[in-house]
Amino acid sequence: MESGSPIEGSDSGPQRKALEINLDPSQYGTFAEIGAGQEVADWFLRVGGASGTVAQTICAYDKAFSDERYGRGTRYVSRERLLAMLEREYQSLEQQLRGPRGPDVRFFAFADTIAARSFKGDNEQHGWVGLRFQATSGAAPSDILLHVALRDRTVEQQRSALGVLGVNLVHAAFHQKAEGGAFLAAVFEGLSTERMELDVVELGGPFFAGQDARLWCLEALRGGMARALLFDRTGRPEQPSTLLRKRNLVVEGQSSDAEHLDPPTLVSAAFEELHREGSGEQEPMLLLETRLEQLASSGGPGSVAERLGLLTTRAPVIVTDQRVLHPVVEYLRRYTTGPIRMVTDVATFARLLSGSYETLPGTLLESLGKLLVENVRLYIYPVPRETFQRTREARVGASPSGANVTLDDLRCEPPLDHLLRYLRGAGWLVPLEPR
Repeated sequence: MESGSPIEGSDSGPQRKALEINLDPSQYGTFAEIGAGQEVADWFLRVGGASGTVAQTICAYDKAFSDERYGRGTRYVSRERLLAMLEREYQSLEQQLRGPRGPDVRFFAFADTIAARSFKGDNEQHGWVGLRFQATSGAAPSDILLHVALRDRTVEQQRSALGVLGVNLVHAAFHQKAEGGAFLAAVFEGLSTERMELDVVELGGPFFAGQDARLWCLEALRGGMARALLFDRTGRPEQPSTLLRKRNLVVEGQSSDAEHLDPPTLVSAAFEELHREGSGEQEPMLLLETRLEQLASSGGPGSVAERLGLLTTRAPVIVTDQRVLHPVVEYLRRYTTGPIRMVTDVATFARLLSGSYETLPGTLLESLGKLLVENVRLYIYPVPRETFQRTREARVGASPSGANVTLDDLRCEPPLDHLLRYLRGAGWLVPLEPR
């Protein structure tokens, strides 16, 4: 059934893109959406010409219907459920419509499974969004899967953002090349991280042959589409809550003294200190923290992907684009209320005290207030004198009695010295002595 003539003023981003897809008879597909309405299909139905694109729209909202159609045994908002949806809907297109539509039509199945804002607003608001599509006539299908964190404050706003994302994704699949930065910029057009964060990208099929999904994730971070990325021990991008939910975290940042650092000894000392504090029976999880800038500009051998892979052999990795620590803690606090221990060296901490923080109205105090929230501590380990002198800041000096500079060796001019003594005395700063 035809949905009507093009709507008046259909020249905004999603309207224009949806209409362009509708008016191209070479693409035809299904929209399967669960959890926040049918906001993506709605764009294609409203702009006109939908009979040229939409084979079916479906929303198996009831869990029994969803299980009957897509199978049991998976969480409803998960990568596994999304893949089941894409598989079922794409197979249905091939089985029922390939004959009538002919070999030249490029089929696609769009799917999303979403946990939008609940009535109380205390749930994790996120979703999995994906597309299975034929890039060219007769080609085997390709997949792109996205995990998104929803940051809008109302369900209506979240639905709106998902609608824009979905239209952009379908349009990009048929109009963009398989180049991470440009493709993802087209997918995220009209959105911002105040509304949505894109924290996982997965790729498969001939259209994305030779593409590394990890590098696409890093492009999302570089392009301002994400605030942080998580990679598991296999190097695979992972949904943040899967790794972080309710975990006790020891977060090791990159060191000013990598040459002399013995990571296993350092981590062992951090774990022992956290156990001494009485963190409960749960074993802490080590998380390696690095900045996108550090990953890209590392002086070591190999590509960015190889350097990332080397890090993930030790532990899961969080990559951010932040030069300061408090946004990292704010991000981690979304997923866990357990203890967070940020492990850093004394030279890096001295730079933290010396920062200008011009973007924060409260400057250093505001930064520390956001960093040292409940159950967060800084574990600070020594560095050799020469390392400290090479990286030191003018506002913070040291008077070491030995070969290494420790936390207790730091010296500051007033009034900064008062703040340092308070933080040390209140237990926010904990000296770490790897042995």
